[in-house]
Amino acid sequence: MDTLLNIVIENLTQLIEVGGFIMPPLMIATLVLWYGLGARMVLLRRGSKRSVRSLVERYYRHEDEIKPKGVIDQAVVAGLKIKKSGRVHVRRYLDDCFSDFDSPLNKHARLIRTIVIVAPLAGLLGTVTGMIETFDSLADMALFSQTGGIAGGISQAMFTTQMGLAVAIPGLILDRMLKKKQIRIERELAQLKDILCSSDFDEMTSKRV
Repeated sequence: MDTLLNIVIENLTQLIEVGGFIMPPLMIATLVLWYGLGARMVLLRRGSKRSVRSLVERYYRHEDEIKPKGVIDQAVVAGLKIKKSGRVHVRRYLDDCFSDFDSPLNKHARLIRTIVIVAPLAGLLGTVTGMIETFDSLADMALFSQTGGIAGGISQAMFTTQMGLAVAIPGLILDRMLKKKQIRIERELAQLKDILCSSDFDEMTSKRV
């Protein structure tokens, strides 16, 4: 275990030495980004794969026997409780109830997009810093300086650019996928409200599941 930890620390130290001062912020941004992506994947779990209409019928008959596993499942249970309460203006109460799902559905989304935008810019900053070092070496004719001279400056410039893109590109792709999933869930929540407020709700729930 100690050997593995030493290897990790050694590799991180080498990354920082190669990439310069911009590497620690990029590493932290990477950890925060993947934490945010993982948290959003959990929060955007739909639950059962059944259609919204099938879920309404199923939970209506077996509400106490089925444990909700995701957003849509929880919304169906909450919506049915409001429907069964006999309130007159059902849609108003459904709007208030379903608004509680807005915060979890949007949680960490802004953080992820911010990191996806900032990471390439941070890499670009490292690129500029590396090129400045390169031109300073040329000006001083210090081709073999302690900082690595021309070779060290170019290496830093290319490495930080690569790191910035390596952080941003997977984050961008997964963020788009999670955004589509969020939109799909929001549409299903709207569909659920329409079903619960429809005049044929009693007829639908009276059918045998």
